[in-house]
Amino acid sequence: MRTLFLSLCVVVAACRSAELHYTGFVEGEERMLRSEVTGRVVEVAFAEGASVPADAVVARLDDADIQAALRSKEQELAVVTADIATAEERVQLVRSTWERTLAASEADLRQATTTAAVAERTLAREADLVRSGASTTQLLDDAREKRDQAKGALDRAHEMREKAAADARGITVAERELATLRERRGLVETQLAELRVTAAKYAIRAPTVATVVQTQHVWPGELAQPGTPVLSVLDPLDKYVQLYVPVADVGRFTLGRKVTIELDSQPGTRTPGEVSFVADQASFTPEKIETRDDRLGQVYRAKIRILENVERFQPGTEGNVYLEGNDA
Repeated sequence: MRTLFLSLCVVVAACRSAELHYTGFVEGEERMLRSEVTGRVVEVAFAEGASVPADAVVARLDDADIQAALRSKEQELAVVTADIATAEERVQLVRSTWERTLAASEADLRQATTTAAVAERTLAREADLVRSGASTTQLLDDAREKRDQAKGALDRAHEMREKAAADARGITVAERELATLRERRGLVETQLAELRVTAAKYAIRAPTVATVVQTQHVWPGELAQPGTPVLSVLDPLDKYVQLYVPVADVGRFTLGRKVTIELDSQPGTRTPGEVSFVADQASFTPEKIETRDDRLGQVYRAKIRILENVERFQPGTEGNVYLEGNDA
């Protein structure tokens, strides 16, 4: 948005025999709607002078490329989401399998431990019986063989238990793969969101207030670049009278002071207004002031807010501003 200065000037008509007044011009805040992306202009929906609703789409650029990129990224997101679902199932399967295997190996270890203890006690009992002559050497050898078998089974059970415990690394690997996929999905979602923001810029929208088109800068078929002006619009209710006040009179212009405005096109009809801005530094009168003497004088720029019937005031219209109050 930029301020449209339509050649403002003031002529102080300070005649002792007439009512003191100041001459200025009506202005408005022109807003330039620009392209933020590169694209071929497909449509300009509003011509010069047309009323534009708030937030309406005023122009469209060819968005075929960005839409294709969006579809590709959405498909990528769908694939990653499916991979995550598969990875989650794999993590659950690996964990449940490991838990069952570990539980089984621990049960085998407990059984092998019990069997080995029984075999050890049986061997000791047979040895005592042999020494007392109540048993034979053959039975002792059989008990020793069973003890050795039970001990071997116990060793194998320990190994299987350790192996099952070590298989927990498979769960860690599967969880890392799942975490990597989730990070990838987050990245794809961020890229997709950025693409959607960019895609929205191919539809150029009006401000959030109703406006009127002042100038059309591009037409369908032309190539718009970032920063290319598309339309300039004006808020019909955002207008004011700007004038230049001589240094000697600036003390009369206090913020909020009531004034009346009389347009040259409507003599005798005065509209209420108030002082809304006074520059804090003086400057030389603009060159478009009529006489050289006036141009050489220093002035303060001031704005008069129009309080009623703003729609009647057309930018560029000249008029007089009359101060209200005792020192008018």
